Amino acid sequence: MNPAGYVIERLDAGQTQAALPELAQIHIDCVAAGAGVSFLHPLSMEKAEGFWRGEVLANVMGGDTVLFVARHGGRITGTVQLVVGMRENQPHRGEIAKLLVAPAERRQGVARALMEAAQAHAKQIGKTLLLLDTETGGLAEQLYLSMGWHEVGVVPGFALTTHGELCACTFLYKVL
Repeated sequence: MNPAGYVIERLDAGQTQAALPELAQIHIDCVAAGAGVSFLHPLSMEKAEGFWRGEVLANVMGGDTVLFVARHGGRITGTVQLVVGMRENQPHRGEIAKLLVAPAERRQGVARALMEAAQAHAKQIGKTLLLLDTETGGLAEQLYLSMGWHEVGVVPGFALTTHGELCACTFLYKVL
């Protein structure tokens, strides 16, 4: 169920390309707010757009990633990636990556709605298992656990926080 006033949609390659500036800005805002999503603060527009253009857009174009966004008043306010391009011996599984919600839009149910859309699509295309990783102890971890995800384990010192300090990462799975 979508929060009031929000629309969740899947973007094709052309729509993804058109949305690159908005996606990059959300990424920058999330990193500035402390989200551990692979980049350090400050994240430049050039680096953010490079990631979205070079990695995400290429994978959407190739069919290896399905990109969902949340819109509110026509603006993109959140996004999540469903990685479906797996190795030959793993056609049944996918991964969730880069769940981002603009800091001003948090606590509205946007992240949950994006996750529900990604999970429903994964199930629809025959995926039976999803994996993800997240910073241990963060709000995202609490969200995933509340949505029926199960902890595999915690790896200490797995990544750096947005300010360059080592942090633990929790790996989770969900059977669809």
